[in-house]
Order: sequence, then structure tokens, then C-alpha cells
Amino acid sequence: VEEVASLSLVSSACEVVSAAYGSSKESHPCLRSVCDAAERGVQSVTEATASCVQPVLATLEPHVAAASEYASKGLDKLGEKLPLLQKPVEQILSDTKELVSSRVAEVKEAVSS
Repeated sequence: VEEVASLSLVSSACEVVSAAYGSSKESHPCLRSVCDAAERGVQSVTEATASCVQPVLATLEPHVAAASEYASKGLDKLGEKLPLLQKPVEQILSDTKELVSSRVAEVKEAVSS
């Protein structure tokens, strides 16, 4: 999970979503109170679940470690095949806009000639 979260695409997407969420909460007082209540609920459930799950996680530790290692190798291979994962959202959007603009220019030139 930490490796996935550290990918530029994932981390920048989370930052964009977080900024939009924060901005929406600040802009709409009714939404803010609903979100605050939901956040408190999630925090309470997380805290309660953490104490119950801890003994199970200790038992499953060797299996989790093996699965984590396997997932890490798969993620490395995926990163090699999809370099897009190493780019932030803003750069992907910019590159896409640039590509579309150049293609449109090519089509306009072909049509006009």
C-alpha cells in the first residue's frame, strides 16, 4: 500500500482530491458539518477496528510479508511497463493537452491542404 501511495500519479491524484475536498468543505457550511461528522465516524470505527484486528495481523504476519513482497515485485514490473505511473496528474494532463493540440493542428493542416 505504501509503494502504491508513493507513486507520483497516485500521490498527486490524492493531493488533488484532498484539495478539492477541503475547498468544498470550506465553501459549503452544510457540507462541512456532514463531512466533519463522517470523519469523526470513520475515525471512531478505525480506532475500534485497529484494536480488534491487531491480534489477527500478528498471526498473519508471515503471510502478509510474503504477499507484500510478491505485490512489490509486480508493482515494479507494472512501473516499468507503464512509466505514466511515475508522473504527477498535472504533467499527464499537460502532456495530453499538448498531444491533442498538435494532432488537431495536423488535422487542420491536412484538411486545408
